[in-house]
Amino acid sequence: MQPLAERLRPTTLDEYIGQRHLVGEGSVLRNMIDGGRISSFILWGPPGVGKTTLAKIIAHQLDTPFYTLSAVNSGVKDVREVIERARSERFFNTASPILFIDEIHRFSKSQQDSLLAAVETGDVTLIGATTENPSFEVIRPLLSRCQVYVLKPLDKDELMELLHHAISHDLMLKERQVEIEETEAILRYAGGDARKLLNILDLIANATPEGQHIVINNATVTERLQQNPMAYDKGGEMHYDIISAFIKSIRGSDPDAALYWLARMIAGGEDPKFIARRLVISASEDIGLANPNALLLANAAFDAVSKIGWPEGRIPLAEATVYLATSAKSNSAYMAIDTALQVVSQTGNLPVPLHLRNAPTELMKELHYHDGYLYPHDYPGNFTPQQYLPETLENLRLWHPGQNQQEARSEERMRTLWQKWNGEPS
Repeated sequence: MQPLAERLRPTTLDEYIGQRHLVGEGSVLRNMIDGGRISSFILWGPPGVGKTTLAKIIAHQLDTPFYTLSAVNSGVKDVREVIERARSERFFNTASPILFIDEIHRFSKSQQDSLLAAVETGDVTLIGATTENPSFEVIRPLLSRCQVYVLKPLDKDELMELLHHAISHDLMLKERQVEIEETEAILRYAGGDARKLLNILDLIANATPEGQHIVINNATVTERLQQNPMAYDKGGEMHYDIISAFIKSIRGSDPDAALYWLARMIAGGEDPKFIARRLVISASEDIGLANPNALLLANAAFDAVSKIGWPEGRIPLAEATVYLATSAKSNSAYMAIDTALQVVSQTGNLPVPLHLRNAPTELMKELHYHDGYLYPHDYPGNFTPQQYLPETLENLRLWHPGQNQQEARSEERMRTLWQKWNGEPS
């Protein structure tokens, strides 16, 4: 049986819910579609807002061949084969066949390069879909040949319209009585994602025994989602709840909990780069100077995941997760930079001491730039005390070591070198 989201996939713009700024009456994309000619473009937006559906509707309305590729499992050879088929099926003065590429941000440079000639000559009209900023992920020559249209998460009214549409139009739901008592939870968990909303409705309907009314209320939605750990949404509240639990488990030095939440994200289809980015942040924010190797390992995991993807990417992610969770913890650098930013905000643009300024011109030398600067490597131990802060902040202390062996050694060295470290910390 098809999922509810597939059964209800709209086939015309009149059935399409959301994105009125793009497909509403008088909008730029709607005018092109109604005119029967479109140029290549990229649809950028979060999951479940109708990117694939919109591409299929356009192809149907223009009555043109529609080819689709997924960047996850298609290579340069696949792209070239599709382009050749599109060329052979195009007739004189007809609209170009549409080539739809889902997750185009995952295409390599060589894969994107293979599209350029066909897009430029009009052999195909490219419609790309991406959840990532195309200016970072799509090569400049291809981006210059495409318009970018931004799709927005569905708002509350649009989600409610979709909910009522599903209940009143889906043949299976129409056979059963659906009662809507409360909608706060289902709207919150949907998080602007139409597919997620329909999946939740589908989950509740399938979990309700035949002959019983399907009841939509906050308690039912929350209970069903908690009972189904695979109901993970990459754009909604559960997405943020689970990544929060993951990071807090690492911070709390619980490798087992951290691995569990990692598995939840992997099973739910989370973007591996998103997980890897959060590990890099955690290595800096929570482990920090207590174990500087943590940042190196987290960054190496990010690099490995970027190269190998799923499913093997789970291994370096798990390695980094366990390493970070079992490592000593310190947020001293994190706290120090935030304190420094507060000082800058309060004191403004204090002048750089003259002896710290370079003097590349004669005028600067005459103004005593660089005068009095002491080159540390000319002194025993490669150190000599001098003023590095603005004059009014002479004895400011921003970094306060964490309670771990690594930073204890650094603190001892600072006390040996600096008088200000032997007084009360500021």
